[in-house]
Amino acid sequence: MAVRLKTTSSQYVAARARDPVFEKFMDKYKHLVKVIAIQDLILANPKNPYVSLEFLSRLSQKLHLNRGAASFLRKYPHIFHIYYDPNKSQPFCRLTDAAIEISCQEAEAINASLPLVVDRLVRLLSMSSSKMLPLRGIFKVWRELGLPDDFEESVIARNSDLFQLCDAHEPNTHFLKLVDGSCINHFTAAVENWRLLECCKQDCSVDRMEMRYSFKHGYPPCMKLSKSFRAKVKEWQSLPYVGPYEEMREKKKRSKFGMMAVEKRAVAIIHEFLSLTVEKMVEVEKISHFRKWFGIDLNIRDLFLDHPGIFYLSTKGKRHTIFLREAYERGCLIEPNPVYDARRKLLDLVVLGRHGLFNDENKPRDLFSCKEAELQEEDSDEDDDFSAP
Repeated sequence: MAVRLKTTSSQYVAARARDPVFEKFMDKYKHLVKVIAIQDLILANPKNPYVSLEFLSRLSQKLHLNRGAASFLRKYPHIFHIYYDPNKSQPFCRLTDAAIEISCQEAEAINASLPLVVDRLVRLLSMSSSKMLPLRGIFKVWRELGLPDDFEESVIARNSDLFQLCDAHEPNTHFLKLVDGSCINHFTAAVENWRLLECCKQDCSVDRMEMRYSFKHGYPPCMKLSKSFRAKVKEWQSLPYVGPYEEMREKKKRSKFGMMAVEKRAVAIIHEFLSLTVEKMVEVEKISHFRKWFGIDLNIRDLFLDHPGIFYLSTKGKRHTIFLREAYERGCLIEPNPVYDARRKLLDLVVLGRHGLFNDENKPRDLFSCKEAELQEEDSDEDDDFSAP
């Protein structure tokens, strides 16, 4: 839809219109990603929920802890508690009571929403032309889909009437297959629900025929919309396409409108994929694992950049993250859910940082000594933003 003026994909990313609301949110979220990675390592062994600093130090590069593990942990004393074990003669790290409570709240929210989780997984498989997906791809997005840690047992095995694990040609590789596809005909895509609500509004000024194939658009405040761009968007909005749960019988890519229809179906699939996630966001690298299975024969990152009114691409934190723009307002979900609320509480502790660290006696908590606390105050935030050259 958009006219691409840049010669390389990296230049195309760099030239995109920034949205300050999403960028400000990602400034905080990029640290949360690292916190969650360390938290998962601590909770991996329920009987001994702690890890040594030596172990985390060896993983510093993999976890992108630029200043080292100890320095990173000291930035978040409301989440991590560093202590010295005299028996083992080395320092260890565990979660604080506040962090453990939030983790339990998230687990309870996920367990309470298992029927919804099953529905998400069925919908995800239904968008695949073969009605199956690689299990390793689902492992990539298990957190985004709100799946429990043991989803192979609690979701897949307990719903054998819906799911089946099949062996692949490669060793230790499995496919997750949808057994009963009769429910696909009853699925309604999220964008169709939005169209229905818009058409039912009393003050709806848009022609209902124009809304038939439309997607909700909203642009960054700094983005200039030319007349030619608006005209192309209007043309694209009115273009018929095959929905995410419909069968794509043949690909018409020879004509201009045939290529646009294929692109619009790809947008519909990604739109629905993001709608199924808990936080309406996912890393581009993770969603790329499903590109072949969804029949998306396009550069998926460029697809996001070509439709800035529907998606927003952020490059903060050495990763490309895509947001469903319509799901957010002022950096928060418009329609939150219990799992999202629990994760936001952990983000609040990340934002809190070292504030409120000192008690009435002005002694630091959860650290080795006052000296380390004072040294940590001098540390600056890690500059780990990723921007394409």
